[in-house]
Amino acid sequence: MDSKAGQSRILIVDDIEENLKVLTETLVEEGFHPLQAKSGERAVQIAKAAKPDLILLDIKMPGMDGFQTIEALKSDPDSRDIPVIFISAMNQIEDKVRGFRAGAVDYVSKPFQKEEVIARVSTHLKLRQALRAVESERKKSEDLLLTILPKAVADELKERGTSEPQAFPDVSILFSDIVGFTGISSTIEPKELISELNEIFTAFDDIMASRGCERIKTIGDAYFAAAGLPLPLEDHALAITRAAQDIVRFLATRNASGKRAWEIRVGIHSGGVVGGIVGTRRYIYDVFGDTVNTASRMEAASLPMRINVSEATKTLIDGKVRLSPRETTDVKGKGPMRMYFVDE
Repeated sequence: MDSKAGQSRILIVDDIEENLKVLTETLVEEGFHPLQAKSGERAVQIAKAAKPDLILLDIKMPGMDGFQTIEALKSDPDSRDIPVIFISAMNQIEDKVRGFRAGAVDYVSKPFQKEEVIARVSTHLKLRQALRAVESERKKSEDLLLTILPKAVADELKERGTSEPQAFPDVSILFSDIVGFTGISSTIEPKELISELNEIFTAFDDIMASRGCERIKTIGDAYFAAAGLPLPLEDHALAITRAAQDIVRFLATRNASGKRAWEIRVGIHSGGVVGGIVGTRRYIYDVFGDTVNTASRMEAASLPMRINVSEATKTLIDGKVRLSPRETTDVKGKGPMRMYFVDE
C-alpha cells in the first residue's frame, strides 16, 4: 500500500450501520483513515470541515439521497474538488450515467468486493495526488510569471498565449538610482551588497503596489517604475509622486538606524509610452518612448534624497503636492527644460 495511505482521509456516507462497519474495517486494514456519516446532511458538514481526500457515497438514503448530496458537495467551493465514488445496490445504467453527470468519478455496486473498493479508492487517491502536483507546479509557474510581468499582461499571456504591444497615452514614469553606488559597492562584500539591494528594492516594490504603480525593472542600482499601465490610472502622476515620497521616507527611516546610509535621486516625467513583452526565451516587460528617456533625464538632474519632476508632471499634480521651481536647466538631448522639486 502507498506510504501516504495513512494520511488519506476517506469519508464513508451510508445510513446502514453494517455497511459503515464493513467499509471502515476494510479501509483501516489498508492503512486509511476513515470518517463516517449516516446522512447526506452530515456528509456535507463533515466534508466542509474535515476536507477528506475522497468520499464513498451511498445513493439510497433517507432525507438527502446520494444525488442530492453530491449536488450540495459540488456547489460548495470547500468540497467541490473532493472526488466522490458512488456505492449502491442499484446497478441500472441510468443511475450510473446520472451519477457521473452529477460529478462522481467512479461507481461501485453492492454487495461490493473489498479488493475492488480498495483498488478504486487507491486509484482515485493517486489521481488526486497527481492533479495536486500538477496544480502546484502550475501555481509556481503563474507566481513566477507575476514576478516578471504585470498581472494584466500575465493574464493575457496565459489566456491567449501572446501579448500585443500597447500604446499608453497617459502615464507617469519614475527613475531612481543610488547616489555613489559604484564607490559604495566596492567596499561591500557581494553577498551583503545583494542582500541590501534586495531589501531596499523589495520595500520599493511594496510601496509601488500599495500606490497602484508597477515596477518595470531594476538595472543595477537603478529602479524603473510606472503608473497608468498596463491598466489606466486616472491620477497616475499623483500616485507615482506619492510612491516616490514614500520610498524617500523609507530610506530616511532606514538610514537612521542602519549601519550604512543609502541615498537616492528620483526623477519623474509624464506622457505617452509603448509597453510590451520583449523576448521569447526570457520574458521581459519593457516600456519605451521619449517619456521614459525624459524621466531618466529628470533623475540625472535631481539631488540626493530629492524628487525632481518635469513641467508635464507638475501640471498634473500642481495644487495636490507642494513644489519648488528650479532654474531652467539644459537637459541632454532635450534642450532647456523647466523642472521642480517635490517638497515634503
